[in-house]
Amino acid sequence: MTTFLEQLDKDRIPASVAIIMDGNGRWAKKQGKNRIFGHQNGVDSVDQVMEGAAAIGIKYLTLYAFSTENWNRPADEVNALMDLFVSAINSYLEKMLANNIRMVVIGDIDRLNEKTRANMQEAIDKTAGCTGMTLVLAISYSSRWEIIRAVKNIAAEVKDGKLQLDDINDDCFSNHLATKGIPDPDLLIRTSGELRISNFLMWQLSYSELYFTDVCWPEFKKENLYEAIYDFQNRERRFGKTSEQLTK
Repeated sequence: MTTFLEQLDKDRIPASVAIIMDGNGRWAKKQGKNRIFGHQNGVDSVDQVMEGAAAIGIKYLTLYAFSTENWNRPADEVNALMDLFVSAINSYLEKMLANNIRMVVIGDIDRLNEKTRANMQEAIDKTAGCTGMTLVLAISYSSRWEIIRAVKNIAAEVKDGKLQLDDINDDCFSNHLATKGIPDPDLLIRTSGELRISNFLMWQLSYSELYFTDVCWPEFKKENLYEAIYDFQNRERRFGKTSEQLTK
């Protein structure tokens, strides 16, 4: 049987892919387990997808790991997730270095506990010289937080005379976002069957292709990633133009 990996056009791999990793809790419930069990099993999917993405030449992989709204979850689940972030990043670090993967984090990381912040910063520092794929972890992140922060920073620069009103355009705004220097996603994948973007990269997803799958995150592996990319490669991206314009 031909795999999706074998069917991919290696010359048309999306440069930037973002994933909303959803369904850990529901998957665990089906197994008769608690939500933490689902999060723990989701760690292996991150490992597989990170490795699979790097292997086919994806340049930027952005994973929505923890939203600002997730702070409202029960304290025991939040604390367990913080511990899981630490252990997971420690386990990924060797593989990131071996595969030339750089790690960056976007989000309101000041809200994280000191241990989690220190662990993430260590991984960021150790992988800073890697030149292959960039793994972007969105932790304590939401688009509304990001956009409001950008507006405040732009307003402050205008007030201080560092920026003129006429200088504010798409590029200016993008450069004030947490994703400065990171290309907008070509493809957004959401697992578990939910059909929404949940306050994730709302500015950056303006012309991204959206792919939804019923597969919950703990069951999402390399071949599922390749299936999503295969679907992406069979779409026509027009960016506001007509099909006829694209062929001229």
